[in-house]
Amino acid sequence: MMTNLATVLNEARKGKYAVGSFNVYNYETVRGVIESGQEMNLPTIVAFGENYLVNMTVEEISALVRTMASKVNVPIVLHLDHCKSYANIVKAIRAGFTSVMFDGSHLPYEENIRQTAEIVKIAHAVGVSVEAELGALAKGEFSNEEDAEQIYTNPAEAKRFVDETGVDALAVSIGTVHGMYKGTPRIDVGILEQIAAVVDIPLVLHGGSGTPEDVVKTCIRTGICKINVNTEISVYTVDKVQELLAAKKCHLSEISLREVGYVKDVVKKYMTMFKNA
Repeated sequence: MMTNLATVLNEARKGKYAVGSFNVYNYETVRGVIESGQEMNLPTIVAFGENYLVNMTVEEISALVRTMASKVNVPIVLHLDHCKSYANIVKAIRAGFTSVMFDGSHLPYEENIRQTAEIVKIAHAVGVSVEAELGALAKGEFSNEEDAEQIYTNPAEAKRFVDETGVDALAVSIGTVHGMYKGTPRIDVGILEQIAAVVDIPLVLHGGSGTPEDVVKTCIRTGICKINVNTEISVYTVDKVQELLAAKKCHLSEISLREVGYVKDVVKKYMTMFKNA
């Protein structure tokens, strides 16, 4: 069943757990994510990034997710991830996405507020939730995100940003990276504590892949309600497919089924971690 981001994250905030947001790129990844949610009886966020519009259109991904979601009895959110384009956000809303993330982190602070507030106005008019980002994450290994300098979120700026935009969730930068870590993670939970003390909405952690479990659980207890996982799904699945092909010749249909299982391995691992914080 379909729902929006605000609904599942507000419940997560009350329950002191986090909901996983898992990036998808094709039929196999969508199926792997939704089946994981159904089998674990957990709300699930199917995240489709703007970068993957070369793989599928918003209309195609929406039709696929809605068809699969109609067959399960757990809440499914269809979320447009890391979108910088106003036009693509409008297209996604029209196509049936229940949540959008406007990524204005590259913009000057005042312009980020202005553009985010405009998108919130449009999205909320049709019951669609909005996530925004303040600060910036560095690029790790195997990431397909743009290079960026790590900029930690300023708590005072976060409070004003939330107050003036009306967003439903705020992604914060506290030291995680897009992709896999190149060295030891240096995550500043102290900044997260300061943000959580002044911001009264669910907080989001991007860069979940490879983040130590003890850090993840501390972040959830401190106010993180949504955690994004992307790169590890790709790296693990590609590695397993390569092992499969090295062992024997396979029909493409078998590879497709195995890929669903590999996706579920990663998604279920993180779902278990996030719910047991």
